[in-house]
Amino acid sequence: MKKLHTKWVGMGMAATLALGALGAARAVDIGDAIKVFGIGWAVRQFGGQINGFLNTTLAQRNARIAESTKVVPIISLGNGGHIGAAQVMGPQAQLRRVQAVGQGELTVGGQEFRLKGLFPIDTLNPTKGVSRVQGVGVSAIIDFKI
Repeated sequence: MKKLHTKWVGMGMAATLALGALGAARAVDIGDAIKVFGIGWAVRQFGGQINGFLNTTLAQRNARIAESTKVVPIISLGNGGHIGAAQVMGPQAQLRRVQAVGQGELTVGGQEFRLKGLFPIDTLNPTKGVSRVQGVGVSAIIDFKI
């Protein structure tokens, strides 16, 4: 029971932090940096609780994931400004290498056609080179528009 209570407290804190960061970014008008920091921090701090929540929710919908799972931040590498989290799944040895999910986006013809590519990567800093982690897939996405 205590473990379940801790999980919900963690989820509540992550949601509060994310919503607080959204409000602070608007009120102080220092840009999207606060949102990015707040949501990124919440994902790193409460990734385990978010992962457990997603696994429980998916299992209740008869969509149980057979592989190991982990929640990591999403890093946008193309058009669009979004920050969030992604649940990745795969063999435990490969999941240990995953630090984030890279998101590449291409919009064609205004907003009529949009293509998103999501791929697990081994770094939180894509400016230093990105390597895709093979054998790992994305099973859930949580994102906020910035």
